Amino acid sequence: MDAITRMRCFIQVVDSKGFSAAAREMGRSKALVSKYVGELEDELGVRLLNRTTRQVSLTEVGQVYYKEAVEILQRIDDLQASVQSSHKEVRGRLRVSAPRSMGDDMLNEAMVEFLVKYPEIVLDLRLEDRFVDLVEEGFDLAVRVTQLDDSSLIARKIATFSTVVCATPEVIEKYGEPKVPADLVSRPCVIDTNYRFKQNWAFSVDGERVSVAVKGPLEVNSAAAAREAGLRGLGFVRTPLFFVYHDIRKGNLKAVLEPYSESQLGIHAVYPHRRHLSAKVRALVDFLVEWFAARPTC
Repeated sequence: MDAITRMRCFIQVVDSKGFSAAAREMGRSKALVSKYVGELEDELGVRLLNRTTRQVSLTEVGQVYYKEAVEILQRIDDLQASVQSSHKEVRGRLRVSAPRSMGDDMLNEAMVEFLVKYPEIVLDLRLEDRFVDLVEEGFDLAVRVTQLDDSSLIARKIATFSTVVCATPEVIEKYGEPKVPADLVSRPCVIDTNYRFKQNWAFSVDGERVSVAVKGPLEVNSAAAAREAGLRGLGFVRTPLFFVYHDIRKGNLKAVLEPYSESQLGIHAVYPHRRHLSAKVRALVDFLVEWFAARPTC
C-alpha cells in the first residue's frame, strides 16, 4: 500500500468525521480504512487521530499533518488534471453559483459567450445572493465577489475591481459632497448587506484602513436594489464600480471620495478543497479571466 493512498484515507476520515462515513465515501470497508490509517500512524511513529466510540478528532500533530497532506494531494491532483485535461473535450453539465446582481448586470453576457465557444457544455447557472455550500449542494464552481476566509475552498482570482461611493447630483447638492470618509456619518446611505462589514464602510486614509459607521433609509441584501435606491435619490451608495459604471458615465450618478477608495478587491472562482479542476471547469475559469481582462470596469 503506497503512502498516497494511506494519506487519502486519513484525509477522508477527517473530512467525513469518522471511519464509517469515510468508508462509504471511498467505497471501501471500514476495517480497511482503519487499517490504512493505522499503517500511516505506524509509519510516521505518531498518533494522528484521537478515537472514541462515537467520533474521531485530530491530535495536535495530526492537525499539522492534515494541513500539509491536503496541500500535497491538491498539487498532485491538479498536476494530473492538467495533463488529462489537455486530452479531454470540454463538454458535460456545469453547475455554477454566482451573485444575482453580478449575473444580471454582466456575468450573463460572459456565460452566453462561453456557451457559444463550448457548445457541448450544458450550463446550470444559479444566481442568488447567498454563499452556497459547494459540496453539499453539488456545485462545480462559484463566482464570489468578496474576501475569502473559508480555507476548505480553493480560489483563483479571475479579476480585480474597485468599489465606489456614489449618489445622484441632486442628493449631493442637497446634503453636500463629502470631502472625507467621516462626512458620511451625517449623510443618508443605502447599505448593501451583502458586504462583509455591512454598515461599516472601509476606506484608505494615509495608507491606513479606516472604518466609518453609516446609516440610512434602506438596508438590503441586493446590489441591484441598492443601485436602484441610489438612482432614486435615497442616499449615498457603495457598490462595485462595474455595477454603476454606465450610470456614472451618463451622469445619473456621481462618484465621491475617490482618493480614499480601498485597494482593488477580487472576483474569485472557487471550488471545493482537493477537487481537481476538470476540463470543463478549467475552461470556464480560463475563459472568465480573459473575458474580465477585456472589460474597462474591472
